[in-house]
Amino acid sequence: MGARDDLPDGHHPAQWWHVLPDGRLQCDLCPRDCRLHEGQRGLCFVRAREGDAMVLTTYCRSSGFAVDPIEKKPLNHFHPGSAVLSFGTAGCNLACKFCQNWDISKSREMDRLMDQASPARIAEAAASSGCRSVAFTYNDPVIFAEYAMDTADACHALGVQTVAVTAGYMHAAPRRAFYAKMDAANVDLKAFSDDFYFRQTGAHLAPVLDTLQAIVHESACWLEITTLLIPGHNDGTPELEAMTRWIAEQLGRDVPLHFSAFHPDYRMTDVQRTPLATLQRAREIALAAGLHHVYTGNVHDRDGGTTCCTGCGRALIERDWHRILRYDVDTTGACPHCGTALAGRFGGEPPRLGRRRVPMRVAMG
Repeated sequence: MGARDDLPDGHHPAQWWHVLPDGRLQCDLCPRDCRLHEGQRGLCFVRAREGDAMVLTTYCRSSGFAVDPIEKKPLNHFHPGSAVLSFGTAGCNLACKFCQNWDISKSREMDRLMDQASPARIAEAAASSGCRSVAFTYNDPVIFAEYAMDTADACHALGVQTVAVTAGYMHAAPRRAFYAKMDAANVDLKAFSDDFYFRQTGAHLAPVLDTLQAIVHESACWLEITTLLIPGHNDGTPELEAMTRWIAEQLGRDVPLHFSAFHPDYRMTDVQRTPLATLQRAREIALAAGLHHVYTGNVHDRDGGTTCCTGCGRALIERDWHRILRYDVDTTGACPHCGTALAGRFGGEPPRLGRRRVPMRVAMG
């Protein structure tokens, strides 16, 4: 994926596209299949036609960097307590009315983005900041896949791992290449209804389910799932029962599921915040479906943040929001009481307990 000398700063050759018989270029990255005339951009706004080729317009450009706890992604079974360097770009290939990062994901102001964020510089910043991983987040890394994949290569060269926080709306060929370079992913399963996906995001459910199955069955990437529960829209008991049964049967009972609290934002300001009782009911439904690790997010709920051993049932990791209060896992990632291995990526030094470091901004200049 070498850069072309004739492209403007931030523009990089796109990898997945083809020419249509009528001369338009079709983007083959996601199921939107945007077909572009000269000068047009896709729905994501960052993939564009320039001449007879498709380009990514946000390569080496970021909306900002911060060091976060890995639990904020959220990932509870991927090196708990470790620090992660988080960054994103701009744009998105979904049109969620409830977007919680709409100022970044819906932005078309390319001048807001910082230059000088090369893959090598990001990897070096993560390593020097003591981060165990880099997360592609804030907006969906699917739309800047070439940039994320090159950054993953640079990170791995320095022993830094990579995390994708994504809606999973992606075609099969780029998906295989993308997740081959990711160490972990949190996929946002927005609902278990195609009607919800179409009306609220302008997308469809089936490609997301395909992505979830591909990550589990065709890659070595660790998977966790988040569902933002929106009162009256995707929190019905029959839908949650169907979704959690599908996860247990198609992905496995050890895949962690996070139910996250919605707050009114963007174009859905007339819906109330998600009550804690709704999250707790969803968690009970998921546990009843056989899932081993189900969490509540964006709330203070110690029961909903606790990781238990699937062998003896003991509480091994207790959390309050993103803070780890108790950590009782041995250096191999197993329960010290019965020896049952905990699903995920563990091992090494235990995390510091109690108050965590304050997330910080990272200068890239």
